[in-house]
Amino acid sequence: MNKIHYPDRTDWAELLKRPTQTVDDIEEIVNTIFQEVKEGGDAILKKYTDRFDHVQLDTILVAPNEIQSAVEKVSTELKKAIALAKSNIEKFHAAQKTDRVEMETAPGVNCWQEKRPIQKVGLYIPGGTAPLFSTILMLAIPAKLAGCSDIVLCTPPDRNGEVNPTILYTASLCGVTQIFKVGGIQAIAGMTFGTGSIPKVYKIFGPGNQYVTVAKQLATKHGVAIDMPAGPSELLIVADDTANPAFVASDLLSQAEHGTDSQVILVSTSKKLINAVEGEIESQLKELPRAEIASKSIGNSKLILVKDDETAIDLINEYGPEHFIVCVENEEFYLQNIQNAGSVFIGNYTPESAGDYASGTNHTLPTNGYAKQYSGVNLDSFMKSMTFQKISKEGMGIIGPAIEHMAEAEGLQAHKNAVTLRLNSLKESN
Repeated sequence: MNKIHYPDRTDWAELLKRPTQTVDDIEEIVNTIFQEVKEGGDAILKKYTDRFDHVQLDTILVAPNEIQSAVEKVSTELKKAIALAKSNIEKFHAAQKTDRVEMETAPGVNCWQEKRPIQKVGLYIPGGTAPLFSTILMLAIPAKLAGCSDIVLCTPPDRNGEVNPTILYTASLCGVTQIFKVGGIQAIAGMTFGTGSIPKVYKIFGPGNQYVTVAKQLATKHGVAIDMPAGPSELLIVADDTANPAFVASDLLSQAEHGTDSQVILVSTSKKLINAVEGEIESQLKELPRAEIASKSIGNSKLILVKDDETAIDLINEYGPEHFIVCVENEEFYLQNIQNAGSVFIGNYTPESAGDYASGTNHTLPTNGYAKQYSGVNLDSFMKSMTFQKISKEGMGIIGPAIEHMAEAEGLQAHKNAVTLRLNSLKESN
């Protein structure tokens, strides 16, 4: 890892850059595939599945017998673990439900807000080197709780044309309505436009590589919403001499193994702690099956020594980490002052892995600094708020004149007339 001691604030922007390509680098290929899928539908999906996933498929829809076969392949121990995680995630997200908000803003003027589910949602689940079945829990569970009627899932097949059994088992368990063997840009395009097989959805959720990230951003230009702009995983830890160096190193490596473009950062006021963590990383890295991936990610990462807590929190808020671990004596200072983070983990015994899998919070979070303006996925992500109002004759008499004056001031005579007619009607009836 790169060690930086007491960086000057003027250098923070450069220091905290993510190891990502710009949109311009990959937008052309995304646009090309989008246009092809829009015009060619399923045939184009199959073409790119053959090119990128190296398998030719007759059909991209996962059949019921494939799901049943997958259920039988998942071990009892893993099923129990998934059940525990599912229970905790359901509890936390069910608690996020809110009641109708109702208010009489003036006598006879009744306004209220209710939430409705987004009817059709698409979930993207990466496959590849790490099939993220845990992300299905994080997306399908709140979608089901929200009442989404169509929950479509796309995930790439392996070279045998199959989907990881645990992905199929988890999707079936969580109420996914259709599963398709398609990944990457073409999957996002399929859910954006609809094809012969894949239905068009209203909002797309889920992580992916930089190509998927750009594809999701492009989907918004075609009338489809997305959960958030998101890219490679990242973790920032603030730690001092009260932290366990082995624990800190293990957390950094847990994110580094996601992919070669992941980024992990340690910020500390203790040079001793930084050196100890560096040694632990070198030791633990040798034992990891995904050591090659983690090693490349570590090359993008930083060990940053700062002079005090105030400097540390300023730097952290400037970075806006996806995951933020607080492992310091003065933890309350960081909890009170953190403004930009996707999800916060507190203390020596709260690894980021807990949030990834089973504590109950959602692990679909804003990356690449978007924690400054976006929330992580939650129950409301799958819902939309609608406002209602009903105005009585009395209410129209009270607020009508104000509406007339405001509409006239804006030069919108028809708006004014809509009220004037009603007010005149009230005068005539009296």
